[in-house]
Formats: sequence, C-alpha cells, structure tokens
Amino acid sequence: MVGTTRAFLLALVVGIVSGNPVKAPFKLNRRDDGFPYPLDEVDRMYEESLGKYEAYLAKKNASSHGCTLETAVRRKEWHDLSVPQREEYIRAVLCLQSKPPKADTKKYPGAKNRYDDFVLTHETQAMHLHSTPHLFPAHRIYLWAYEKALRQECGYTGYQPYWNWGRTAIEPTKQPIFNGNASSMGGNGLKVKYPGVPTTGFKKPYDIIPADEGGGCVTTGPFANMTVSLGPIGKILTDVPPNPRSDGFAANPRCHRRDVNKYAAAMTAANYTYALIKGANNVDLFQKNMLGMPEKNDWGVHLAGHYTIGGDPGGDFFSSPGDPMFWFHHGMIDRIWMIWQLQDPDKRMNVLPDNPPKNDVIDLQWSADKANTWDLNDSIGGFEGQFCYIYD
Repeated sequence: MVGTTRAFLLALVVGIVSGNPVKAPFKLNRRDDGFPYPLDEVDRMYEESLGKYEAYLAKKNASSHGCTLETAVRRKEWHDLSVPQREEYIRAVLCLQSKPPKADTKKYPGAKNRYDDFVLTHETQAMHLHSTPHLFPAHRIYLWAYEKALRQECGYTGYQPYWNWGRTAIEPTKQPIFNGNASSMGGNGLKVKYPGVPTTGFKKPYDIIPADEGGGCVTTGPFANMTVSLGPIGKILTDVPPNPRSDGFAANPRCHRRDVNKYAAAMTAANYTYALIKGANNVDLFQKNMLGMPEKNDWGVHLAGHYTIGGDPGGDFFSSPGDPMFWFHHGMIDRIWMIWQLQDPDKRMNVLPDNPPKNDVIDLQWSADKANTWDLNDSIGGFEGQFCYIYD
C-alpha cells in the first residue's frame, strides 16, 4: 500500500511538471469508519480488482457506449443506506404493488398488480431464467428491469440495493434488514411447525435445511399486510393453500410468509463467498459451486440465500420474486459474478457457462426487451449501452 501511494504521488508530481493531468485511481463511495459493518474479505477483493477493470475498460471504451466507472450509477448495500433512503425504496415497492398489471389478466388472472408482473415473469420463464447459460445474464436484465420500473413508474430516485449476506449470517432477525421495523424489509413470520427444506444430492444431516423460528405470516414491518396472489407452484410449506389452477396462475390470495433461517444464513458468511470466487478458475465451475457442493456439505450461497428468506412465496423456486427480498439476494448474486469477472477481466468478461451460440437471446416478454445473451455480460456498456452500473 505504501509503495502504491508513493508511486501515485510520484506520477502526480511528474504529471504536474509535464503539464499532463494524472487521473486518480477510481474509488468506491464507502464509509471509511467501519460503520455499521466493517469491510469483509469479499469487499476488499472487489476494491483490489477495480484497477484491473479500469485497464480493461480503457481497452474496450468504444463498446462501453460512453459508460465509465466514474459515470456508472452505484447500487449500494441496504445497510449502507440512510433510513430515509430505505423508506423511499420501500414506498416505491409498495407503489408497484398498488399499480395495475401489464400482463394479460384473462390469461393470468392471479396477476393483480404491477409487482405481480415480475413474479409472473419468473413463474412463466423459470426454466429459461435458470438454464445453464442464462442464470447470470437473464437475472441481470431481470433485476435491471425491476429497478427501472421502480424509478420510472414509482419515482424512486435511488438504485436497487443489494444484500451482503455476510452481514446477516449470524442472527439475521436482529439485523436492520429483517428486524421488522418501519425501515426494514419486513420481519420474520410467526412460528409454525414444518419439516424444513429438503435439499437435492446432499447426505444427512445436510439433506434438510432445518426449520427455524418462523414460517408463518409476516406481521411486522412495511410488508405485514402484503397479499400474495400467484402460486404456489413449488411448495415448501405444507399448509399453503393450493392454487385453483394447476399451473399456479389463478388468484390465490393469502398472507406473506417467511422463515428467516439462521441455518441457511450461516452458509452465506463472507468466507463462503470468498472461497466461491477464489476457488473457480472457469465460469462453469463458478456457477456449479454457487448452486451447491454436496461433496463439501455446502448448500451454495444461491440456495442458502434464498432459504434465509424461505416461506411463501420466497421458498417457492417459481414464485420466489414475490418476496421483496428476492431482488436484494439476486443483486448480491450479480455483484459476486461481477467480482469473479474482475479477477481476470480480459478472460472472464466474455465467457458464459455452456458457451451458448452467439445469437442466443434472453426474452423476458413483458418485463424487458429481448436481448442478446452475450451483450448482458458487462454491467458497464452491456445491453446496447443500457447497463451502466456498478456496486458500491
């Protein structure tokens, strides 16, 4: 660090003497006092890789559509937002839940509001969104489209926050994001008895994520009165009423339920995310390990993050965006994909699992314009220049 600082100061002096301006290294807008959470090993890895990204962008500037690290908008971690910023975000989500849907309600009568449009996209496009080459790029455009709706349709002035799982890995219900106050994303559900969440391919005792202290209706926080309509399609809680239609698309009004689960949360600690990024030298292994490593008794941060929320609809593979925490979880997924890419951007910014054909597309129907899959790889300049964001 001392050597780097001296080199920069020397370059600055040389630049001043020669009359050529020297660009200062790009920095994130993080607090430097460690409040409310100190930087973890993943945060530090991200910061240390930004120099590589700057060099990469300098070489590809023509294809960045004018977006740079300096002009990119910054998605922030929820706990780094002020209380008024959190409350503004919550109002925008509630606004979406009050607006009429754009989907065909004759075909999909369970879509009761604009928020449900996004849930319906995930239900109808689940296999497309989660197929091997599409998991990362499809969720990137999906998240961006949701952020765009919050801003353009509900006046939100910020950008989609992400959830740094490591900050809530111990006692998640006591953290501001889940504590149930007016500026949280809602509290835990009431305690109900259920058998836990079965996992595929794991041996005992990791074949079940044990039930924790929730599972019932959420009664605290800004989403306490939220009505879930679509689904269920994949049921985890055995007492959720079945949908009147076999496809899950009819109206099925019920309360929003959660089991904020410390067992799942424990596997989202920063060391798991760090090991995931450092331990995968190719994108196929990175995705595989993110989705779980039975041989290491590791549920994977993707699964563990989803079941830290759990409940209904959060625990339903198809309907999970019905819990507003979904967007925070996939913001973190998107962030760690970016961090993995930035470890070697020349080789990693242009690879996708299973190497789909160059004309492959992502089509999320009413939620976003059709896009070339490969054009979604870079958050700076991707999607024909519509992507212009980084994570703070």
